[in-house]
Amino acid sequence: MSQSNQSVFSTLSSINVKEKIERKGNLDYLSWANAWAMLKHIYPDAQRKVYEHDHTGFNYFTDGKTAYVKVGIIVNGLEHIDYLPVMDYRNNAIPLEKISAMDVNKTIQRSTAKAIAMHGLGLSLWTGEDMPEMTTTQEATPAPALADLAIDTQSPTWNKVVQYVTANKQLGVNKITQQLGRKYKLSAAVKKEIINLINA
Repeated sequence: MSQSNQSVFSTLSSINVKEKIERKGNLDYLSWANAWAMLKHIYPDAQRKVYEHDHTGFNYFTDGKTAYVKVGIIVNGLEHIDYLPVMDYRNNAIPLEKISAMDVNKTIQRSTAKAIAMHGLGLSLWTGEDMPEMTTTQEATPAPALADLAIDTQSPTWNKVVQYVTANKQLGVNKITQQLGRKYKLSAAVKKEIINLINA
């Protein structure tokens, strides 16, 4: 990363977006409009590129079953590109035949915010998207309810949780337990172990 681009990331990642954060369900997010306004205030020459399919001209791409968008944000000549599936309100991919223009538009705006975050602005809000998945021994077993996803140091996924906590110590105890708490039921003993990992 060049010194100029490192400066962009340092500048944007140091901005406190707390006052602009909105909440939907259990998730905190920075709207694309706020992210774009904050970016353009500091880097007025920043540009967005919404990619279109070469053959169809559509502003989305498809594998024949679902679709995704491709959005790039260019700051000081460096482009970061985000690919995001067209999803419903539960973050499940929408079948291609059910996708509307509004679904695509909303996805483009969400992808815009993510591409801006790759330059540093509000990046911490996306932490946790890559949290470890709970493994099951039988494919036919229905997904357990959140209350059933209790985890302890003997759980099969504990090593993945340890890796996640170790890699994200800088977020602090509250943010990490909040992120993990979205997927797992955390006992007091597990929270204590997480604190020990962070302080190690």
